[in-house]
Amino acid sequence: MSTRIETLNPATTTGKSKELFDAVQSKLGFIPNLIKVFGNSPATLQGYLSLGEITSSGNFSNKFREQLALAIAEENSCNYCLSAHTAIGKLNGLSEEQTEQSRQGLATNEKEQTALQFAQAVTRNRGQVSSELIQAVKNAGYTDGDILEIVLNVVSNTLTNYVNHIAETEVDFPSVEAGKFAVTQ
Repeated sequence: MSTRIETLNPATTTGKSKELFDAVQSKLGFIPNLIKVFGNSPATLQGYLSLGEITSSGNFSNKFREQLALAIAEENSCNYCLSAHTAIGKLNGLSEEQTEQSRQGLATNEKEQTALQFAQAVTRNRGQVSSELIQAVKNAGYTDGDILEIVLNVVSNTLTNYVNHIAETEVDFPSVEAGKFAVTQ
């Protein structure tokens, strides 16, 4: 594959990356290209997988974490992550409309919408957000712990967004492009 950082072949990879590839293969049934890129640095791959485990152990449902991932990927214009999280979001119960809305920082309820827009603001402004915005998130019903979990999701997703930008990872999911919406409001 023609990426700027090598996409490793799991059949010929050895060592710690091979162990991690095998774990991903047994969990997902395949090894996404992003994982094959991350495998160039076993420490980075392990860090990414660990972040995934940590975010999944938090207060948010898989479905809501996918909504956050979509909002963040759209903000960072990451086509790979938009494609992956559209497919994964569908597996976690997101409709096409919910997927498109999440990318735009919109949701069917005000609480989720506030969190999606907060995640996008944190992403866009590199964490520099106003006291008023934090208060709006709290007023929507989120705790200080929830705010930190939103930031954790921003960090985890931004890692993958940036690696995909740097590597120009080949999309191995049905393709979705930033800024192009089938459903808008």
